[in-house]
Amino acid sequence: MTTTTFETIEFEVSDHIATITLNRPDKLNSFNETMAGEMTEVWEAVRDEDDVHVAVLQANGDRAFCTGIDIKAGAWWIGQNIWNQVDPGAFLGPKHHKVWKPVIAAVNGMCAGGGQYFVNESDIVICSEDAQFFDPHANGGIVSALEPIGLLHRGVPLGDVLRWALTGNEERIGAETALRLGLVSEVVPTASLRTRARELADGIARRRPEAVQGTVRAIWEALEMTRTMALQNGLAYTHIGNPRPGEARSTFPLERPTEIR
Repeated sequence: MTTTTFETIEFEVSDHIATITLNRPDKLNSFNETMAGEMTEVWEAVRDEDDVHVAVLQANGDRAFCTGIDIKAGAWWIGQNIWNQVDPGAFLGPKHHKVWKPVIAAVNGMCAGGGQYFVNESDIVICSEDAQFFDPHANGGIVSALEPIGLLHRGVPLGDVLRWALTGNEERIGAETALRLGLVSEVVPTASLRTRARELADGIARRRPEAVQGTVRAIWEALEMTRTMALQNGLAYTHIGNPRPGEARSTFPLERPTEIR
């Protein structure tokens, strides 16, 4: 097991699972320039280290998973050449860094505004019973565009995305509603959240990594393509990522199926 502690996050790799823990609980795990830079470093490590097969993203503290940008830290990107400016939240998501290894997000407490950057680019999202999703942009008179576009990309219905973006702090999506909307795929007791995320990661980590990464990449890229292009792209990935004739398809035994909770 290897463990690295950054200023704003914790990073650990064991049994082919990378665990990334947001670690600013006193700031409700809001992100600043340092966290954006450290997340970039960590996602690149997850992407490039073959020992990592899957990642779990979680947060320290009982109150919040992430409440978006740290307003008190200021808008550090302002003042750059306008043509060089990049959405600061983009650095938080794995797909921005071409990470095709599965990412499991375990959301507890509040996930507000820019915290959605983490969720929108994760592959499996589960949450605790106390999870709340909301968008504070409207309360501050700020345009909310990038996070809700990410929600649309995940398949959350248009009307629900608009309601989330326009009602501000006054209306929050609870865990059961998030499950109904498809924002999360499972709700678990708060005390079991990390255990369940690790359980899911353990199962994925035992699979053939080339096949898993090809699956993730084909599905995400399909969202940007026509159906015909997506099918052609997916077929190419089966040729690239599948075992050659005569090679072992898996070194792991089949397991008993489990029901989605």
